[in-house]
Amino acid sequence: MIDSMDLLSKSQFFGGLSEDHLKEISRVSLDRHFDKGAMIFFDGDEGNGFYLVITGIVKVYKISPEGKEQILHIVKEGETIGAVPVFSGKSFPANAQAISKSHLLFFSRTEFINLITNNPSLTMNILAVLSMRLREFTVQIENLSLKEIPGRLAAYLLYRAEEQGNEELVELNISKLQLANILGTGPESLSRALGNMKNRKLIEVDGSNIRLVDRGALETLAEDGKNPE
Repeated sequence: MIDSMDLLSKSQFFGGLSEDHLKEISRVSLDRHFDKGAMIFFDGDEGNGFYLVITGIVKVYKISPEGKEQILHIVKEGETIGAVPVFSGKSFPANAQAISKSHLLFFSRTEFINLITNNPSLTMNILAVLSMRLREFTVQIENLSLKEIPGRLAAYLLYRAEEQGNEELVELNISKLQLANILGTGPESLSRALGNMKNRKLIEVDGSNIRLVDRGALETLAEDGKNPE
């Protein structure tokens, strides 16, 4: 059985808050369940609240005028979706879709704003999360605009290793197709980049796990943005 209080205490927004505060937060949340492939919200929908992922995985993405999908975030257990519109009062700036069967908590904008008005600890947590999201966007824009595919992949693996708290191993919780989408490339180009890294003994691949064998070379590749001539 899922202990919602325990999950709230370990989440990005609510970690470190007192039990009394967590109980208040739990009272203003609503359970939402989504099957794999179900849409959670669409780009342009009213930002009337945000979501916390309890179980499952959600992708946040944009669609170009040509119909190309660009994944912005892969959101997993303990992370939030759609928080920025809650504080800006604007519409959702992207689409969100469950890529596995997912259980989310929904927080109404009105009720949540009322709750945090006199809670500076919660406000500081929120600022930290939004700052982290801004950093993610900055890294992604730099990778897509300035780096070739090998450099993008190296930067992504190093970032994920840091995020997961393991300098040597990255666990991919998404498909290779979704990873290619995040990197702004195709599956064939991603496979070539992974193969090149394996041949150069920079990484080892075991299913969904990628071991970072030579971090120094990966860091150089991520910084330079392309394979050495």
